[in-house]
Amino acid sequence: MRVVLLGPPGAGKGTQAKALVDRYGIVQLSTGDMLRAAVAAGTPIGVKVRDIMARGELVPDDVVVGIVSDRIDQPDARRGFILDGFPRTVPQAEALDRMLKSKGLKLDGVIEIKVDEDILIRRIETRAFEMRSMGMPIRPDDNPDVLKQRLAAYRSQTAPLVAHYKGKGALRTVDGMASIAEVTGAIGRALADAAVFGAPRSRPKPKNASKAQSKSKGVKTGAKRVAKTKTKTRPKVTSHARPKAGKKAAGRAKSRGKARSRRLTK
Repeated sequence: MRVVLLGPPGAGKGTQAKALVDRYGIVQLSTGDMLRAAVAAGTPIGVKVRDIMARGELVPDDVVVGIVSDRIDQPDARRGFILDGFPRTVPQAEALDRMLKSKGLKLDGVIEIKVDEDILIRRIETRAFEMRSMGMPIRPDDNPDVLKQRLAAYRSQTAPLVAHYKGKGALRTVDGMASIAEVTGAIGRALADAAVFGAPRSRPKPKNASKAQSKSKGVKTGAKRVAKTKTKTRPKVTSHARPKAGKKAAGRAKSRGKARSRRLTK
């Protein structure tokens, strides 16, 4: 199973990705983690990424796709993977499709975790207020201003992926405002969809096939009815079916007896 999770910051993609890993035995792939691992391992791509990052530049799409390509070739990714945080743009999605196609693979589904951004911001504001009240430091993820910036970036860069994958028929949307367990269940049902797993769809029947089939069934059914009717009305042969033959035999015997009596009298 090869799945992409889409959703704005705070939608719970990481939480749901872990649930999918536990349920299906597949691996979660985070491009950030993969970039850092490549740099630490000193791979050719890692060396290239290190130089790019040292210059403060963005990592090109082809480099990111190359790292993803190397990662999914590893044994633990053979059963499938979940991409969280990648692709972020339509060009990255197209590059991912080309790379998978070159390996004879394709995505089995794209899950969008849809949330209400206003509610997310209010939740973060409430959490930040509570943390300040307790004298606790505010984490970067719990900063409402930072969240607003990240949501704006998502809308401008990543949100177009929804339309992209929807046009391909691969998108499934779940309500991310429900409880964690309910969202997990909704994702499971979405992945159980035959279209997500690539199951063959039933062939469309010819326009007149259903009518012809109905007629055919009608003829057979009628024939069966007739047969049953005949069977029910057919008279049973019993011992009472021979009375006339017995009377005739008795009559003939009686006539022969009278004729014999007359001969004797004479």
